[in-house]
Amino acid sequence: MPAARGDGDAPDLAALRRLAVATLDGNWEHDHTVPSRTLYPHQWSWDSAFVAVGLAHVRPARAWRELGSLFAAQWADGRVPHIVFNPALRPGSYFPGPEFWDSARAEGAPAAATSGLVQPPVHALAAWLAHRRAPSDAGRAALARLYPRLVAQQRYLGRARDVGGGGLACLVHPWESGLDNSPAWDAPLARVPADAAVMRAYRRHDTAHADAAHRPTDLDYARYVALVDAYRDGRYRDDGLAGAHPFLVECPLFNTALGLAEHALARIAAEVGGDPGPHRERAARITAALLDRLYDPATGVFHPRDLRTGRLLPARTALGLAPLALPDLPGRQVATVLAEACSPRFGLAARMDRPLPSHDRTADDFEPLRYWRGPSWMNLGWLLWRGLRTHRRPDLAAGLRESMIGLVATAGCHEYFHPDTGAGLGSPAFAWTAALLLDVLAGG
Repeated sequence: MPAARGDGDAPDLAALRRLAVATLDGNWEHDHTVPSRTLYPHQWSWDSAFVAVGLAHVRPARAWRELGSLFAAQWADGRVPHIVFNPALRPGSYFPGPEFWDSARAEGAPAAATSGLVQPPVHALAAWLAHRRAPSDAGRAALARLYPRLVAQQRYLGRARDVGGGGLACLVHPWESGLDNSPAWDAPLARVPADAAVMRAYRRHDTAHADAAHRPTDLDYARYVALVDAYRDGRYRDDGLAGAHPFLVECPLFNTALGLAEHALARIAAEVGGDPGPHRERAARITAALLDRLYDPATGVFHPRDLRTGRLLPARTALGLAPLALPDLPGRQVATVLAEACSPRFGLAARMDRPLPSHDRTADDFEPLRYWRGPSWMNLGWLLWRGLRTHRRPDLAAGLRESMIGLVATAGCHEYFHPDTGAGLGSPAFAWTAALLLDVLAGG
């Protein structure tokens, strides 16, 4: 539902804060937060990280429980699964559910039923921000307990997933990017043999709760299923990926998160008695690898690299703006990425007429209603907002902040928003929208 507007149609910030807190409280599930009560009834990896950032402002003990419960399901190899399933829910309450992933058959899987995929590693950043937002002895102890698990997560991604050998982690599925059906993945996905008719054997949970015209198509889902089948059949091992797996892509946002994690781990190490030096060195190497492998001087932005063809993928999506969040991104690339962000493709400005889209709004395949193919998302705005402040563009940061607040003031804490009108789309009462709103309202 729409949140409050104050006098003169300005957002009522106190009412927005109450709405965000109520949304997070309503989505709390014994030791974690569900993204929403309708579409997503389990625990999702990067959702929990974003939620912890917001909870630190209002329920700091819960922020640490949120991260702790997620990392309790970490695999022995260090991967943090993108879904941790709630065993109290009936079978079939979500597709693809635990029986589809069959994680128990994989070596090193935890006792809890999980998926075998990962999501962008924003967790170290979330842990550091949670500590900084609400410092306490209990929080510092939780941070110290989490630190080796965060290091193990980075080690897994930096070693097992560096399939291209250039110092970046690769995705084995679009779901790992967090931007499930982004146009960035169209070309590599098109090579995955699949038939939409395969989906007749399954009941999609998402289209039962949201308009099918707003969600990935059945053909998309058939390809997603085929990729999981291939990975699961190998028991989620990574040692044979280069030779057989049909989808291998290095993603700018995912590897930006990998670099941000090392910057955060350097700060965490200094806080808990570790050595920040190796983390700083790895952060510098990741930024250098991003520049070497994913930056295109012709477009001035970053693009995913398809490891099957060796080529950069041409779609100009919000993924290409993500490296702006890195504090060590060189000034030349900061300037060219900002030029892209401020262009008609994305419309970033000190006073924004429309929300930031997830895909180039001038492109022929821009879809304002369909998931990651155009709509505006709070988490993408939040990452870019942090980058703008880091790189000393308070004018643009203020414009983006006002735009993000305006979305929730108009439409409530929706999952995502129409990139022209700001209307709420997807699930209502969405947790990371509420959590990141709290951080934005507090000024970060």
